[in-house]
Amino acid sequence: MWNNWRKYIQPGIAASICLLCNQRGGFKYDICPSCERELPWNRHACRRCATPLPAGSDDRVCGHCLRHPPVWDQARSPLLYGWPLDQLIQRFKFHSDLTTGHLLGSLLANFLAADPGPRPALLIPVPLHTSRIRERGFNQAVELARPVAGRLRIPLALHVCRRVRPTDVQSRLDHKARLRNMRGAFEVTAGVAGRDVAVLDDVVTTGATVAALAGCLHAAGAARIRVWSLARAVH
Repeated sequence: MWNNWRKYIQPGIAASICLLCNQRGGFKYDICPSCERELPWNRHACRRCATPLPAGSDDRVCGHCLRHPPVWDQARSPLLYGWPLDQLIQRFKFHSDLTTGHLLGSLLANFLAADPGPRPALLIPVPLHTSRIRERGFNQAVELARPVAGRLRIPLALHVCRRVRPTDVQSRLDHKARLRNMRGAFEVTAGVAGRDVAVLDDVVTTGATVAALAGCLHAAGAARIRVWSLARAVH
């Protein structure tokens, strides 16, 4: 399946400028083939948490998930958080570069489109608190989700969940502090009982954020919960 999804990234007709090296060419997305190959692809990953596994591993579930299964059912992350992807994500999130955000969302959409399995009924971007949206001007998870929803033809559910209180920036906290930080941060505001849903975020590190949201969806009766992210950070 890994090779199948790459057929969707093919040179297009209109000239583009690579967002990493500034090369001009006829590639379909705003990244040249050489830089696309340099991205840190997550080629062998645990199917429950998307943590990278050793190449050639027959076991597709990591030891941690075998001992402590997450509240969600499946996780998919096409990339690892590292150079040069981290530069693109920083540009997108903290410099309001929505062109870069669309590229990243398209890479995620192409990866997920190669999965022949059934699609979820709803795509739920991890919500930001209103104070963070005012500060940043947009929700990066929503912008990543738009190309995914369009490509996979999944309804984009922006009002199914909400963040009910502001939280500290997760990257500044250790694992235990991240779990405390996210406790009670979300609530489900629309019916998900019996439904197959996907939660989408930009980067999953310890999984504390998506675990908090998935826990709320599970408590609300969601039948299946998937976690989709652009990148998996190795911690």
